[in-house]
Amino acid sequence: MVNDIVSQLDDIYSPSEARELAFWILEETTGMSRAAILACKGTQNILNIKNILERLRKKEPIQYIFGHTQWFGLDLLVTKDTLIPRPETAELVELMLRTLPHNQPLRVLDIGTGSGCIAIALKKRCPKWQVTALDISDAALHIARENAIRNGVDITMVQADILSDEIGHFDAIVSNPPYVTESEKVSMESNVLDYEPASALFVPDDDPLLFYRRIAGLRAAPYLFFEINSRFGETLAQFLKDNHYTDVQIYTDIYDKQRMVTGRIEVES
Repeated sequence: MVNDIVSQLDDIYSPSEARELAFWILEETTGMSRAAILACKGTQNILNIKNILERLRKKEPIQYIFGHTQWFGLDLLVTKDTLIPRPETAELVELMLRTLPHNQPLRVLDIGTGSGCIAIALKKRCPKWQVTALDISDAALHIARENAIRNGVDITMVQADILSDEIGHFDAIVSNPPYVTESEKVSMESNVLDYEPASALFVPDDDPLLFYRRIAGLRAAPYLFFEINSRFGETLAQFLKDNHYTDVQIYTDIYDKQRMVTGRIEVES
C-alpha cells in the first residue's frame, strides 16, 4: 500500500518525501505503527484517502490536513493560524537549554509563540521556569493554550503587539518572529506561501530587522535568543553590538545556514 500511495504523489514530491507522506497517511488512518505497515498487516483496510491525496497534490502541508505534528518530543496541534514548527526552531530551544540554568525559577518570554512550541518545549524540560507565551493573534494563542494542556504544562498566555505594547521584565527572551522579506516570496514553495499565515512570515524589504530592533530596544531581559533569516545574521549581530549587547554570537543550523543570534545586556530589574 505504501508504494500505491507513493505512485500517486511522486510526480509532485521527491521519492523520499512521497514515501514519508505515505507512511504518515497510513499511520494516521490505520492507527498502525510503521513496523506493522512495513509488515503489510492489514493495510488493505485503510480508510478512504482520496481527499487526503487530493489535498497533498495541491501542496497543502500534511500537518494541516491532520491538524497536528510531532516536534521536539511533543504532539502539537497546528492550524492555518500557526506556523508549522521547524527543525531549526528545535535547535533554538536546544541552544537555550545549553545556555541557561535549568534549576532556577527563570522568567522566560517567548515572543510570537504561534502554536506555543518553543514555550511548551522549554517548560517541559525546565519545570521551574516561569514561561510566558506572547502573540498578537488570538487564534494562535487559542491553539497555544490547547497545546499547553495537551502536553501537561502551565504557561502564561499574553495577547499583545510587541511593536507597540510594553512587556515587563524577564530573565530571558526568545523569539522566532516574522523574518522573510516580501521579495523572497518569489522563491518560496507553495506549501508555505499558500497555506501558512503570512503575518507570521513576512517583513518589509526596507526593514528586515523590524521585530529584532524592537525587542532588543526594549532591554527587557539580559539574555536574547533569536531565530533569524540567514541573510541578515551579520547585520543583526552588528546591530546588537552597536546597541551595547555583549557576547553576541551567530549559530548555524543543521543546513549550515546562519539561523540563530544571541546576545547579553545589563538591564534594570
